Amino acid sequence: MKIRHPDLSDQTINPEHQALGLPPVEYAVTHAQEHPVLRIASYLIVATLVSLVGYFIYRLFWGGGPASGTELIEGALNNPLFWTAVGVGLLAQIIDGALGMAYGITATTFLLAAGAPPAMASGATHLAEVFTTGVSGISHLKLGNVNKRLVLSLLLPGIIGALLGAYVLTNVDGQVLKPFISAYLLLMGLYVFSKAFKVIKLKRDIDAKKVAPLALFGGFMDTTGGGGWGPIVTTSLVGAGHDPRTTIGSVNFAEFFLTVTVAATFFTILDNSVWIFVAGLTVGGLFAAPFAAFITRHLQTRTLLMLVGTLISVVSVVNLSKLF
Repeated sequence: MKIRHPDLSDQTINPEHQALGLPPVEYAVTHAQEHPVLRIASYLIVATLVSLVGYFIYRLFWGGGPASGTELIEGALNNPLFWTAVGVGLLAQIIDGALGMAYGITATTFLLAAGAPPAMASGATHLAEVFTTGVSGISHLKLGNVNKRLVLSLLLPGIIGALLGAYVLTNVDGQVLKPFISAYLLLMGLYVFSKAFKVIKLKRDIDAKKVAPLALFGGFMDTTGGGGWGPIVTTSLVGAGHDPRTTIGSVNFAEFFLTVTVAATFFTILDNSVWIFVAGLTVGGLFAAPFAAFITRHLQTRTLLMLVGTLISVVSVVNLSKLF
């Protein structure tokens, strides 16, 4: 018999558990940030983000390229691709901020519609996501939303799946892949739509044997399709009855390491034109929070799921119609 160590303090999750007839959350869950492995992981996230910011600033202003940082910024501001990416980043971050998922599939769907090759769309999306997933992961850890056992079950299979997806995406002709990726995004749109009608019954057990294949598949599809880690892994686990709070927090925390792995892979193989898309997605995302808050406040989650699922599906159908 397992000896439990329940957290009997006034945590917001405990009244919810009490209303559902569940015992209090364990101390190891509400204070996950105190675990040495997760603490080291959080330090690694901060160090990675700070290093990346320093690297980008150095490359922009002192990298020794043919153009100065000011000229590069002026060139981006006069490039239509940059403003297209700004609009895509704004829309994708609004959706992600309001739903807690679907940034990748939204951004990739619209970048493909704008004419970006599959590897470029997925690479730009993951490079832009490095910062958002890092901040999100640390926030969830500090708020006690991370389950150590679930993170460790997701991490390695997810990274392996993501690397396999990157290999496929960079070794197969983009024009061959485009129909399959658009079809996948159409299915993901329908999947998001269907979640509006899902009824969830909570359970507490985490079966690592079932989580690992899901993470492998989610990581693979996230890279090849440019997104889907959240919709596939989070919604599958929550739909199977896992606690939504710790599931969302743990999946988001693991997503940072998955995203960094994919971004590093694409960083070495994509040309400099990807940075126009990355800059646009990042700038657009910076202004999305107020709009996401407004939508979350005025629309029910079910309505939002239906709208987002329909939007992604319709754009994917348009992409498919152009190809055929």
